[in-house]
Amino acid sequence: MTPPDQLPLPWLDQTPTPGAPWPWPAGPALPLSALDRAFAAFLQQRQPSADARHAWLAALTSHQMGRGHACLDLQGLAGEPGPLLGWEAPDLAALPARLAEAAASLPWARGEASPLVLADQRLYLRRAHEAEQAILAALRERLAQPCPVPAELPALLARLFPRAASGTGVDWQKVACALAARGRLTLVTGGPGTGKTTTVMRLLALLQSQARAHGETLRIHLAAPTGKAASRLGQSIASALTRLPEDMRPGIASEAVTLHRLLQITPDAGQRPVPVLASDLVVVDEASMIDLEMMARLLAAVPLSARLVLLGDKDQLASVEAGAVMAQLCEGAAQGRYRAETLDWLREQAGEDLTAWQEPREERGSALAQQTVMLRHSRRFAEGSGIALWAQAVNAGDLAAARRLWAGLPDWQVPAAGAAAQELTRLAPARLPDARFAQCLRQGWDQWLSGLAPLRSDPAVSCGDSEALALLRAFGAFQVLSALRSGAWGVDALNARIAQSLGLPEQDWYPGRPVMVTRNDYNLQLMNGDVGLCLPRAGGLRVAFATAGGGVRWVLPSRLDAVDTVFAMTVHKSQGSEFAHVMLVLPDRPSPVLTRELLYTGITRAMQRLTLVAPAPEVLWQAVQKRVLRSGGLAVHDQAAAPHKTRNTP
Repeated sequence: MTPPDQLPLPWLDQTPTPGAPWPWPAGPALPLSALDRAFAAFLQQRQPSADARHAWLAALTSHQMGRGHACLDLQGLAGEPGPLLGWEAPDLAALPARLAEAAASLPWARGEASPLVLADQRLYLRRAHEAEQAILAALRERLAQPCPVPAELPALLARLFPRAASGTGVDWQKVACALAARGRLTLVTGGPGTGKTTTVMRLLALLQSQARAHGETLRIHLAAPTGKAASRLGQSIASALTRLPEDMRPGIASEAVTLHRLLQITPDAGQRPVPVLASDLVVVDEASMIDLEMMARLLAAVPLSARLVLLGDKDQLASVEAGAVMAQLCEGAAQGRYRAETLDWLREQAGEDLTAWQEPREERGSALAQQTVMLRHSRRFAEGSGIALWAQAVNAGDLAAARRLWAGLPDWQVPAAGAAAQELTRLAPARLPDARFAQCLRQGWDQWLSGLAPLRSDPAVSCGDSEALALLRAFGAFQVLSALRSGAWGVDALNARIAQSLGLPEQDWYPGRPVMVTRNDYNLQLMNGDVGLCLPRAGGLRVAFATAGGGVRWVLPSRLDAVDTVFAMTVHKSQGSEFAHVMLVLPDRPSPVLTRELLYTGITRAMQRLTLVAPAPEVLWQAVQKRVLRSGGLAVHDQAAAPHKTRNTP
């Protein structure tokens, strides 16, 4: 069967008759989808153009949208089209000369209802441009809003962040809470283990305590882009509550929902007005996963009277859909760029000196930069740990450091009896199956397989709740991650190989089959990303899922119509999760999706141990050097936005 993107389109393939639209340029099979070509064909049919470059620009704008870019960057197209488009030299040779210059005469980018929009050397689909402009307008309006600052803020911060006698350096969590207390919008970014959730828990305590002191109770909403991330946010806050002073615990929300549920996104959502939330404080975790249109809807839904706090790691993988909102909004966060008045306010209210992060004298930090905080100290990895060093080298694109680290990695071996497992190891199998690869899998899941053995050997055994929870914990301690879904080293092939290596069936339902939910099911209270285990019960096989309250939800396999086997999962699916031991599997050849952001995300899912599987190490080097630079205009936010306004409450 002919792939959809290779189906012939008459307008593209036929020689035109006089007066008819011109044909698509002849040349090699280009990496343009059927949708990209059809979009250009549609515009040409509706409003013919004699300039062949115009259809190219329309198709490339659609192409870039499909790759996650908000727009087609015309400067990049004129300068370095290869990295911009993700094309190799043979494909680039088909591009017309002086292509970017043709945007100035593009007939489909004129008028208020044009399908394309040309703005500042960027060419957008109108829908993407409107979403981006809505975000920028909402940010400016929100940043300009006056916000009451608790009069007792210094005392509350001192209670929540007691300074240790030997404490040195800036307490960035304290800074984040202080800035969030004074603003209607706050961005908090930081790597794994830097305390983003802990910061939010203390912020909730601070603001709710202040409100209760005045006889009020804040209406709080917690959300995340996926069900898995929402569940983890709620669990993290609930477990962290015990570390708060007892009198500051009441009124702190710990139930989080998906953004889809919070914003009432349904198939007909585009036909209805965006709902305005009845909320005083909205906190959204894993904000790096939020795409352009979702962010526009979120900003429209949160009333200007409420505080909005966005948490995320700006260096992680961006959203699956178009946009890199968090990364672009947090651009420059590592440098701080705080104005003198912001530094004075933080010194007075929080007792923190951020002079080293003041904006350069010749510049003026944007209003958004004054409400952006980067958490810098990771509590997940010990300073100088192997995982931390790998994460730093990959995130910085430091190829020399990555090569040194790889050369210093020991080959994975079966640990000797009584010996501690090594933190970092490597495997470089030429192909699968591979004996040591299978040994590593069995060793990683040794505890889980031992607990599962009695349930598989005796069909009459019924698994109880406590046993199911123990098995779920044991399985979740080790995870195989892959960059790809298809191919010999992709998730689909790996799941079959792993099941075979563990002596388990490759399909159907059987005791021990791990599955991941791939679509939210509110009737079953299961979210996209939830992982369960098929286990024997008195009435037959059931799938056990851990609940937020520490219990088990048992579900009939026949009711799960949207699940995948999950011995291995993609790095994308692992976002928001963490595992004691991660096996990160790379393919044996380059792939467009293999970038430093993907490597960084996969590496930082590991808390204690990491095994890198690289059948072709040169693929690793290429990924370290390849950075995702999504095109868009959010990073060019208004440097002259109104200065932040605050006032103290009585």
